[in-house]
Amino acid sequence: MSIAGGMSRAIERALAVRARTLQVFTRNANQWKAKRLLRADVRSFRETWARSGLRAVVAHDSYLINLASPLATLRRRSIRAFAEELSRCEALGIPYLVTHPGAHMGRGVREGCDRVAASLNEARAIAKAASVTVLLETVAGQGTTIGRRFEELARIRDRVARPDLVKVCLDTCHVHAAGYDIVSERGYDQTIQEFDDILGLEALRAIHFNDSKTERGSLVDRHEHIGKGYLGTKPFARMLRDARLNAIPKLLETPKGKDGVVMDRRNLALLRRLWVEGSEG
Repeated sequence: MSIAGGMSRAIERALAVRARTLQVFTRNANQWKAKRLLRADVRSFRETWARSGLRAVVAHDSYLINLASPLATLRRRSIRAFAEELSRCEALGIPYLVTHPGAHMGRGVREGCDRVAASLNEARAIAKAASVTVLLETVAGQGTTIGRRFEELARIRDRVARPDLVKVCLDTCHVHAAGYDIVSERGYDQTIQEFDDILGLEALRAIHFNDSKTERGSLVDRHEHIGKGYLGTKPFARMLRDARLNAIPKLLETPKGKDGVVMDRRNLALLRRLWVEGSEG
């Protein structure tokens, strides 16, 4: 949800569409310079959240950050920006910060993963933020981005100084575009088992619910409304009915456009129907 008009406005917007979980940016996601977080803003956000009844609030970091960059200037800037993101989350009381691991820019996946881990360590040295857990997001695999395979996320986590503060966010559109089958029943079971074998289901702390405009294995990241893309409704129904995933916050990142609020309500209504039909069945 947009934070235009103040952080607490995002909570009001979430309630307006009957959401129970919320994802926000704590700053403009497309600019390096961030507006300072005032005490009044923090207090308003915390108080509004406490009254809201929302089950979970998650933050997503800036799209400009590339913790895997081999370019020293960009990497330093990314580390400082990420440390600021950690500090803002801690001030606001947000427990999870989702991040795309970054792009290795031609230097190779292994080197890129190791650089992400080192960058996370450096950011933590600047902003301890022990109350904030970083969620490495699965990615579609466009270009040289890191996180297409579960093994890549595991390599990053295994090389950070505080692996207990690094968990995972699974994006349905991204894993589909990366080549994992979550549409067929057998494919879904295999994908979840592979995730558990490599990362552990206990590491899964958030799920982005997005359909995909592109076919499986396309490596192209294009989100679509639930049931309107190549995923259809089946994988979402399975996830909603999967007892292992019950307690995990599930968040829409479907297209907004001019009718964003209308489509948010429609997507949520469809997901609720899928859940009710599954629980009755």
